[in-house]
Amino acid sequence: MSVYKNIISSFDDCSVQSYLNLLHEDYVFIRHQSGQTVSKTEWTPVVTGIFDAMREKKLKFEENRCIYENEDILVMHSIGHFPDGTKEAIMAVHTLSNGKIVKTESGATRID
Repeated sequence: MSVYKNIISSFDDCSVQSYLNLLHEDYVFIRHQSGQTVSKTEWTPVVTGIFDAMREKKLKFEENRCIYENEDILVMHSIGHFPDGTKEAIMAVHTLSNGKIVKTESGATRID
């Protein structure tokens, strides 16, 4: 199964562990607002909170699309609906290695 399909499956099932299993041990997330690099250890509580909010129906990602995927990269787009009522178009670029996500960079644009 593709990494994209596994990500979407983890979202659909609200399974943070399935998502975390997709991340390489050397995983880093680069925050689009600041450029700050976050390790997998630092990212785990953040992503756990995201999945908790999805489970509680406070956060929703929809219109998920795979723009491109091969063995080296996954580019995906979605619309995020946040607890404060805002909505953003989100582009995520995942660098892949041996079927695992090694790095994620994202960008988001608020939609009014």
